[in-house]
Amino acid sequence: MSSLEDLIPTVNKLQDVMYDAGIDTLDLPVLAVIGSQSSGKSSILETLVGKDFLPRGTGIVTRRPLVLQLINIPEDSSSIPEVDEQKSESQSPRENDDSNEMTLEQHLRKNTGYQSNSVVEWGEFLHIPDRRFYDFKEIKQEIENETARIAGKNKGISRIPINLKVFSPKVLNLTLVDLPGITKVPIGEQPADIERQIKNLILEYVAKPNCIILAVSPANVDLVNSESLKLAREVDPLGKRTIGVITKLDLMDSGTNALDILSGKLYPLKLGFVGIVNRSQQDILLNTTVEESLDNEEQFFSRHPVYRTISTRCGTRYLAKLLNQILMNHIRDKLPDIKARLNTLIGQTEQELATYGGTGIITNENKAGLVLQLMNKFATKFISSIDGTSSEISTKELCGGARVYYIYNNIFGHSLKSINPTANLSTSDIRTAIRNSTGPRPSLFVPEMAFDLLVKPQIHLLLEPSQRCVELVYEELMKICHNCGSPELARYPKLQSKLIEVVSDLLRERLGPTRSYVESLIDIHRAYINTNHPNFLSATEAMSDIIETRRKKRQILKRKQGSSPGDQQDLPNQHSAAAKQGSVQSGTSKLDSDTAVTSESDSDEDEQRSMKHSKDSFLNYFFGKDQKMGTESSLLQNKPFQAYTGSNTIEGQITLDLHNLQLSDPSSDNSPSDLPELSEREELECELIRRLIASYFGIVREMIQDQIPKAVMCLLVNFSKESVQNRLVTKLYKDAYFDDLLMEDQNLAQDREKCVKLLKTYKDASNIIGDIL
Repeated sequence: MSSLEDLIPTVNKLQDVMYDAGIDTLDLPVLAVIGSQSSGKSSILETLVGKDFLPRGTGIVTRRPLVLQLINIPEDSSSIPEVDEQKSESQSPRENDDSNEMTLEQHLRKNTGYQSNSVVEWGEFLHIPDRRFYDFKEIKQEIENETARIAGKNKGISRIPINLKVFSPKVLNLTLVDLPGITKVPIGEQPADIERQIKNLILEYVAKPNCIILAVSPANVDLVNSESLKLAREVDPLGKRTIGVITKLDLMDSGTNALDILSGKLYPLKLGFVGIVNRSQQDILLNTTVEESLDNEEQFFSRHPVYRTISTRCGTRYLAKLLNQILMNHIRDKLPDIKARLNTLIGQTEQELATYGGTGIITNENKAGLVLQLMNKFATKFISSIDGTSSEISTKELCGGARVYYIYNNIFGHSLKSINPTANLSTSDIRTAIRNSTGPRPSLFVPEMAFDLLVKPQIHLLLEPSQRCVELVYEELMKICHNCGSPELARYPKLQSKLIEVVSDLLRERLGPTRSYVESLIDIHRAYINTNHPNFLSATEAMSDIIETRRKKRQILKRKQGSSPGDQQDLPNQHSAAAKQGSVQSGTSKLDSDTAVTSESDSDEDEQRSMKHSKDSFLNYFFGKDQKMGTESSLLQNKPFQAYTGSNTIEGQITLDLHNLQLSDPSSDNSPSDLPELSEREELECELIRRLIASYFGIVREMIQDQIPKAVMCLLVNFSKESVQNRLVTKLYKDAYFDDLLMEDQNLAQDREKCVKLLKTYKDASNIIGDIL
């Protein structure tokens, strides 16, 4: 490692590099000066520099942080470095306002008595490069102008710092930050929340672990009430990085002193306290030089009866040496951490830069290859997202091919199962269809035409969920298309938008044929009703089940009547009440009082024989086994059942209220109470048709649930996968399009440029530290 004297200039170089780049990501070692207004901060800094260069006045004078770099120039070397004449000519307009005014450098060069060891001091601002201020009054004026330019003239503050370098053989290498004075009460044009603003600004600096806090407190104020020490304790409760400075010791009341404070007995700090005697306002008015003030300060401490015992550890000169030593030791301890931090930042910035793509110029030969490469990546990502082989599979939600599978098996499947095949068919509609199918002739059998007329509209109910399935798959493919971008492709927004547009057009083209084919599938099933399907419920089985159900219903009703003996006159009312309760709770239809069971049928055997006889008669009648109306059928027609429980769901759980079912004749003006009630034959015919419709609908539904996903996969999904790459090449791979497609996004180009500049800054800072480590 180089000598300790090189450490502070090294940190100064780092600060300059960071300032030029406009970044503040490094926690560089620094000395921050804090204190209340009129505590003597400005006097300390001016005494350290040896010049009057800070603005003075009432209220808040320091309204922007002042980063002050003190750079020592050895007296045995040239005090004025060579300056390029071109730079002198291109200085700020502020310097060239008076073309006849000669700079100090030019004057010294023309003066034949110029000595190389002449003591020359000057200042430089980073916001005015290549200009030197030899007159420190101009430095003061420039600080005021720059403060007003950023912070305004209304006493507001700004966190943007002013960077000032002072070159002098009389200063020690130091870097300090002069912060606004702590205030409590807004004065004049100061903002109402000025205290909070100043505190937040100070905390931005002193809260950093690498900041050494120079807490300035006037001696004529009780140390307990010191605002600077209170603020320092918030961020440094153990006092490990705080230096206490007690100013205005000469203004303390007679008989009092600050020896206990300076000795660390009253308020212990690891870095201790230093006593200072500030330049008085009278010294400033009398133009007493800083050198003379420093001599007077030393005499004060050496002659004071109390402070002379510690006079070697008091005064501004001692403070400058102490700060120099503390800062060098602090920098020496922190530089390895800063080096490691820089290496981390360099790695992170290089990774970020890689996401923005290369920085080289793309030639015409490379454009074709780049466009083709990006097309292939886009198409490959589109296909892999559908197949589930993408490396960027989401773990938060279903997407791509998994979402398509979910649409087929969950959304589409549930929507088909939720369709009730006969919910929109009333018994009156079925009876009307049966009568219309027979024409003017009375029917001997249940007409098949009625079944065809009724089942075809029900099959059409499958069209809407099928079309919705196609739309959902199409929307998912569109979503996949829009998510196929990449950081490399985002660099060229026009190319990305064109790729999405071409694939979107392909999907839209396939949507129409897919929808048409799905519609044709439904039409195919409606075109031919195949009642010979092996899974179709036979009419004989359906009628047998209907008769058996009716028989069980009669038995249940008979038991209820037998368990409640009473007056025969109340029996019809009991039947009516039971029918009403059954209609509400289990969906059964109400019974008419005329359907009461005769007293002759008391035994179960008689009932079974009667129902078996009735069943055979009905089967013979409906299916042509007996063309004559025998005594059995006459008996049944004379004693029709008025209550029947059927099934109103997919599985056949339909409930009919036959008491309220009436013939619907649109040409009739009769009220519902005037319409004829269903005969038992009509009840059985309607229930038979209903069950046959539910059976056939279930067969068609099962086939549709299997065929629609296959059709969508063939006509939409697989077709798009197989033709997407050829479509992209055909539409976009043309020489005339390359320049427009590869036009870079301006925002991304700016971000990459910033990233390149940031990476260069970090590398320069790393090289600076590497020279001394």
